[in-house]
Amino acid sequence: MATMTVLSATAVPDHVRGALTRWLLEVTPQLYVGTISAKVREELWQAVSGCIGTGVAVLVHPAANEQGFELRTAGEQRRKPVDFDGMTLVAMVRPQLTDGQEETRP
Repeated sequence: MATMTVLSATAVPDHVRGALTRWLLEVTPQLYVGTISAKVREELWQAVSGCIGTGVAVLVHPAANEQGFELRTAGEQRRKPVDFDGMTLVAMVRPQLTDGQEETRP
């Protein structure tokens, strides 16, 4: 059964963007939305996460859980999904400091 899928892909190679636009609509730059099967969703996610490089990707799709969706990420980013008693929360990760660098707070 086809379900709504949302995928955000930043700084991915052009061939991956092309593959995404074959199946999903690019509603704003780097944000793809569509109704696709689970098999197509998995294949697209493998293509995106397999060649992410320095980019970042986030996939959201319906799931049979309390929240009603599943969240996946690929690449280095400050926000990381964390399982907390069966619910997915998003934690902010502090950036790594190099020697001699001080942390600044906004």
